[in-house]
Amino acid sequence: MSTPEATDLARINYETAKEQFEMGQYRQAVTCLEQASALIERASPLGGDIQIWLVTAYQAVGDYPAAITLCRKLARHPNWATRQQSRRLLAILEAPRLASRPEWNVSIPDLNEADVAQPSDRKGSNPSGPRRPKPRPIREPEPIDPSQINRSDNQFIWFALISSLLILTALLGFS
Repeated sequence: MSTPEATDLARINYETAKEQFEMGQYRQAVTCLEQASALIERASPLGGDIQIWLVTAYQAVGDYPAAITLCRKLARHPNWATRQQSRRLLAILEAPRLASRPEWNVSIPDLNEADVAQPSDRKGSNPSGPRRPKPRPIREPEPIDPSQINRSDNQFIWFALISSLLILTALLGFS
């Protein structure tokens, strides 16, 4: 049984690992998840969640044998939700790999080795950061002068009003 201090430390490692995973730092996530898994009771729901994330992290770093082995262990976990999740993950991990042509894939260059551009290297750059345009004040629309409204072109209103009255009269006559 793990102590409350160990459980708290495991929870901190677990949250840190999820953040690292979401930032694409999969190896660091594996390390934190392994530490969290060692500190917590593995049969607990939290232990199951940590191990499910560990399976996903193993898969992300390309360690499929470790992911499949752990996933098979989790298929017998006491927590029902963990068992279900592990079975779904195991089906994905054991699915046959489909062959794909190289032109179907998009290669993303590794920018870790790229030179960091200095603000002075760019034309028209602002060393203090990007300039934001000043917000313009919202202008109130100018009021319309009633004497400038053309009232002679309101024949449509009379037509619509008379048509509506005729339709209402006809409807009342049928009822």
